[in-house]
This record gives sequence, C-alpha cells and structure tokens, in this order.
Amino acid sequence: MSHAFADVSRYFGRAARVLKLGSDDQKLLETPARELRVECNVRMDDGSVATFIGYRVQHDNSRGPYKGGLRFHPSVDIDEVRALASLMTWKTAVVGVPFGGAKGGIAVDPAKLGMRELERLTRRFTQGIQDLIGDDKDIPAPDVNTNAQVMAWLMDEYARSHGFHPGVVTGKPVELFGSLGRDEATGRGVVIATEEYLRSVGRRLAGTTFVVQGFGNVGSHTARIVHELGGKVVGIGDHTGAFHDPAGLDVPGALAHAARARSLAGWGGPSIPPKELLLQPCDVLVPAALGGVIDADVAKELRAGLVVEGANAPTTPEGDEVLGARGIAVLPDIYANAGGVTVSYFEWVQNIQHFYWEAERVRAELDKTMRQAFAGLVATKKAHGVDWRTAAFVQAIGRVHRASELRGY
Repeated sequence: MSHAFADVSRYFGRAARVLKLGSDDQKLLETPARELRVECNVRMDDGSVATFIGYRVQHDNSRGPYKGGLRFHPSVDIDEVRALASLMTWKTAVVGVPFGGAKGGIAVDPAKLGMRELERLTRRFTQGIQDLIGDDKDIPAPDVNTNAQVMAWLMDEYARSHGFHPGVVTGKPVELFGSLGRDEATGRGVVIATEEYLRSVGRRLAGTTFVVQGFGNVGSHTARIVHELGGKVVGIGDHTGAFHDPAGLDVPGALAHAARARSLAGWGGPSIPPKELLLQPCDVLVPAALGGVIDADVAKELRAGLVVEGANAPTTPEGDEVLGARGIAVLPDIYANAGGVTVSYFEWVQNIQHFYWEAERVRAELDKTMRQAFAGLVATKKAHGVDWRTAAFVQAIGRVHRASELRGY
C-alpha cells in the first residue's frame, strides 16, 4: 500500500474502531469498486503524438452516483486518485448529499500544453471513460488545474455519443448549464465552516486573523469572502510568491492582480519567502493548495489557533498528531471543503430538472447544508470523545455503512 491511500486508511481505521466495525465491513467499505487506466494518445500542435496516462477510480456508490473531480497535474498516479476517490465518498456522506465517491486525473503539466492540445486531451480522456460516466452513474467536476472550460469540453464530447446530458459533469460555465455560485462554493463553504467553529467557542469571524495558502479558486474566494465579512487576511500566497502584513493585506488589490496575471507573481504587497507563509502567526490557517504541506516538522512550528483544510489532504497523519498534541484544532477536508461538492449537487439537481436557481438560493442552501453538517459533527465529537477529523470520518462512515447494509452486500 503506497503513501496517499495509506494516509486515508489510517484515518478510516481510527474511525472504524470507534464504530466497532468488523474486519469484513471495513474491507468492503475501504476497497474501491472500480479502477480504470486510460491511455490518451494526442496529436500535438507540432504534429507529433504524445501519450498521457489518465485514471478514474470509483470508490463507493451505496448512497448515490459516483461523484468526484478531474485533475491535471504531473504528480497524478493511481494511488493519489484512489485516495482522493475514497475521500470523496466520506465527503459527500459527511454533508449528507446523495452521492458516492470517485476521482479522476491525468498525469500532465497543463502549463506546457496549448489550449487546443488541452481540448484534444480532455476529449480523448472522455472517450476512454464515457461508458462509465453519466448523470446517473458517475459525475466528474473540476479539480486541480481544471476548470469550467474543461468541463464544457467533457460534456460536449460525452453528448456526441450519448445525447444531451448536461448533468454528466458539474462545474460547467453558467452559460452552458452550470450553476450560479459554483465557482465560489468551496471557498464559501470554508468560510461557513470557520464561522461555525468560531461560534462554537464563543468567537466571531469579524476581526479574526487569517493566513490563506494557495490563491487559486479555493484560496482566492476564501480570502475575498473573509475580507467582505470583516475578517483580517494577514497572509496569502501561491507557488509564485507569498505576502504577509500583520495589519492586514489589500485583498481586493491582490484579487485584481491575480485576475490579470493569473498568479500572485509581481503583486506589490509586502513579500516573504513562500516557505514561511504557513508559519506566520494567525488565528486561522487555511491551506488551500496541494496536499501534504503540513507534515510533522511544519506542524511543530505553526502559530495558528485553528487549521481549516481548504485543500484535499493538506495535513499528513504525522502532522495531524503533532497538531493534536499541541491543542491546535483542525477542521478536516472532508467537511471544510465540501462546499464545492454540495453546490455541484445543486447544479446536478438543476440539470436533471432543467430548472435553474438564483444565486441567493444557491448560497442559502449551501449555508444550511454546511451548518447542519457541523451540528452533526459537534454531536458525534461529544458522543465519542474524539477530535474533529475522527468525528467527520465516524459520521461519514456510519452513513455509508448503514446505506450498504440497507441495500444488501
């Protein structure tokens, strides 16, 4: 068993022991239902043919169709996709949306491909997985280095063989059957989760200091919404640069620059070395980039009162143990960043019904879902005397286990 899936399995095993699940049940719940490897041969702009390897892992569908993002990144491999598919099963269950878990990825650096090459790659991958996806089977969505345009290509390629099915993917452009509020959903969900935690300890978001690592879709919307609600963003950064000011940063200025430059590189804020961003003092740290950034060494040096995981698996199990020993609370990814899949569910519902919602309704439904899920976590945490991550896994695994029992193995 390799690293990423082994990490998820450690969290799963801890929760399974709390639930007193037998070894047979654990094996059934942990093992993915299907794993697919796709060879994507793509004609490049210079006339050559390049081969890219893609994956789709379908973990569990006892609570509804498989659901999970599609990422383009050089580090993508089957172990990473398998781990993320498992996390999607628990994420959809912890917030109560009627989906199972899946994930997909292609091992590619999209920055090295032109727009037409990316389109051809997306369409070729779609051809390879088209018989396994569908609005009642498996519904992909954007993830690392994919966006609404990639989803539009995927939907269109699927339609060539299967007809009009806008619900086959979520995270589409609003002009092409997407949902209002989908692009900000993960970041807004992170802020709602933070608000709920702060309220549970008698605090408010206004005046609370934040460091946000990652300034893509999740990080940028998190910083924007925190700023709008009166929070103080004292640190931001991406892979091109990091910035810190204890008095608070010019978040609107950073957002405007990132929109133009597509990164934070060259912004005029007070800069610091990117590796130091996570270690800046703050009330709330939001890791919203890639996984594994808070290991044991980083966890020993953190100066945050709360970690809210905007990214998938940003904290290693070893880092998690250090944070727990230091009394630093962690709102885990399977709850904290579930706003994206929640609004993906709303988009899917709108696609199925061919009836579209106003942005205010999307936000109101997201708010209700995230706050109800937090109330469930509080009850689970108190009932079992466990940390937030274990409470989230216990809540999710319990729901999936019950659904599996009811359906019959």
